Amino acid sequence: MKTAAKLISVVFHPLLMTTYLFVLLTYFLPVILQPARPSLWIIVLIFVTTFALPTVNFLLLKLTGSIQDLSMPDRQQRILPFIFISAIYIFVTLMFYWKFPIPNLLRLMVIVTTMVVAATIITFFYKLSIHSLAMWGAVGMMLPMNKVSEVNSLLMPTAIVIVLAGLVMSSRLSLNAHTPREVMMGSVAGFSIGFFGMIILF
Repeated sequence: MKTAAKLISVVFHPLLMTTYLFVLLTYFLPVILQPARPSLWIIVLIFVTTFALPTVNFLLLKLTGSIQDLSMPDRQQRILPFIFISAIYIFVTLMFYWKFPIPNLLRLMVIVTTMVVAATIITFFYKLSIHSLAMWGAVGMMLPMNKVSEVNSLLMPTAIVIVLAGLVMSSRLSLNAHTPREVMMGSVAGFSIGFFGMIILF
């Protein structure tokens, strides 16, 4: 059971959720990314900038002793890595603004970056489940997008992500990585930012 929970936590790591989200949109709702065409290049770019770069940052902090454990069970240990990750996401969002004239992609990145920055600010005062925040943030973003598709192409992926979000929450509780309150607070924060971000920006 613990092994399965750890695997779920790794596969659905918060830093991977942006890549997963864009993969889903590329294949199930490509119209949202117009005028860009569905492209593996865009997905690779998203993966490198939102997962690979922050991961390298984590590893460097671990090597220098700034953090003791990559899982960062202590809230205080999370603050410095989260600040760096926020800076990376802000830079990436600005890069899309300057270099890639794809309005909806930029709006989506603004919402994702808002989640990252919000998680960082909250972590100064309270330990949230970032896994729950990322999963329910994706759900919050996907629900309003279902109105865009005339053939409900995003309905089944949205339902699957909701089930996966529940699975991830259960896994974090099973590993004693978070309390039920931390998991719930992360879920509410992620869903609120994702949902209302879509409503405001789209």
